[in-house]
Formats: sequence, C-alpha cells, structure tokens
Amino acid sequence: MKDQAYNLRMKMLQSQNAPAKTIAIVSGKGGVGKSNISTNISLSLVRKGYKTLLFDLDIGMGNIDILLGSQSKGTIVDFLHNTSLQVTDVISKDESGLSYISGGNGLASLVEWEEEKMERFLNGLNELVYSHDFLIFDMGAGATKDTLSLLMAMDEIFVVTTPEPTSLTDAYSMIKYIYSKDQTKEFLLICNRAEPISEGKEILERLQKTIEKFLNKKVSLLGVLPEDKTVRKAVGQQKPFSVSYPNASITKSLEHLVDRYLSSDESKPITAEKNHFIKRIGKMFFGR
Repeated sequence: MKDQAYNLRMKMLQSQNAPAKTIAIVSGKGGVGKSNISTNISLSLVRKGYKTLLFDLDIGMGNIDILLGSQSKGTIVDFLHNTSLQVTDVISKDESGLSYISGGNGLASLVEWEEEKMERFLNGLNELVYSHDFLIFDMGAGATKDTLSLLMAMDEIFVVTTPEPTSLTDAYSMIKYIYSKDQTKEFLLICNRAEPISEGKEILERLQKTIEKFLNKKVSLLGVLPEDKTVRKAVGQQKPFSVSYPNASITKSLEHLVDRYLSSDESKPITAEKNHFIKRIGKMFFGR
C-alpha cells in the first residue's frame, strides 16, 4: 500500500515538474564559512522565487539550525527509522521561508546501510528532487568515504576556500581527489573572507590556473565574498547575515554571486531523461 502511495505521488510530481538542480557546497578544510555560505545562498535563491531545500549533511558538525535560529522538526535519520513518516514530515522551515532538513548523526554509516534503508533514502530524495528547483547540500569538510558517493552524484560542486595558503592547498587537494573519481564533474570556486576583494579574485584566478595546468580541467570562478564584521554579529543573533544585514557588503557580494550563477550555463535546468541525481546514486549503490 505504501509503495502504491509513493508511486502515485511520484507520477504526479514527475508529470508536473522537472528534476531539481543538485549542488554540493564543500571545502577542503573546516572553518572557512561553508555552512554560512550554504545557508545564505539558499536564502537568496528563495528570495528570487526558486523553491529551494537546504540539506545539512555536515555529519556531527551540522549547525544550520543555529545559523537560522530555528528548531528543526526532525532529521533524515528520523525519516529512515520511522516508516510511518514521509520525507516531507522532516522538512523544517525558517521564518524567511527556507526549507531545510537536518542530517543527524546516523548518516555517518551511509555506505554500510542495508538495502532497504538505502532504498527508503533514495525514495525520499527522489520526492525532494521533483518538488524543488534546487537542492543545496551542505557537506562536511573534506571528502570521506561516506560523502564521496553523494558528491559523485551531484550536478555541480561549489568549492569554498579562503585566501589562507592551507585553505587553498586543501581545496585543490579535494578537487584533485574528486576529479580522479569523475573527470566530468563541474566545479565552481568561491573565495570567502577576502580582504580586499581584489585579493580574492587573484587567489581564485591562481587556483583556476593551477587546476587547468595540472589537472587539465576547466573550472568556473563563481565569486568573492569579503571579510565582513556583520557575519559574526549575525551568527551571535542566530540570524543569517543576508537577512539581518541586507545592505552589508557581504550580502551584496553574495547576491551578485547568485545572480552570476543563475545567468550561467551551469544553472540551466536538467531534463528527466538525463542521468540525473537519483539515477546516479542508484547506480553507485545498487548497480542499476
């Protein structure tokens, strides 16, 4: 009966909607502002009229609730363990209208799940894909065995770095590792905490040239976000900086970054006929 209800929902969703664009936001190391960027990019897309869901997959370090000043209804782990729940039952909404799902610590053993649990996870993701325009995944720092399978299924990967040499080195190492697994993966680069902005642009151009030279891979420069004291203030207030400080320099830079993405070829919708997110995950885990 449950399978019939699910199949009916999916037929309706697929007849009415194209699949969402899936974006993983990653960093080579922690502490670069990745979750803050994920949250505010998602909010910007909502403000521009896109139905967007933010998925917190920074296992054990998730802090989307704190950044939004919101209390989540549940986690994806609750959905997996309670078969009476639909995936929509664990979608929370903040006062700005952003939908989000908390990951939960139980996702750490993703690659060791039994087939039934993985099937339920994929079914839940499938519903999300066909009921949103964008799915934004805030991933943990670095590439682990648990997150790599999901990263390989994403349409695009936004890589966040800062001007610090260690952050740049770690960002390059992560891109190199992911590229070694899938040479077709699309990377878009973001430099956070640049002071001045011109430094951030130089940093990204240098990283871009390094990737093209040593990996023979073209990557896109998405944008630069400046060092801004309002970010820390917003975190203390438990409000996203783009909500608390709409006129701040970082908010304006972030809006330009999102506009640049939306006007690019990378943001164009995908079709159901293409080998999209769910099909790629299914192939990885089930070989189908």
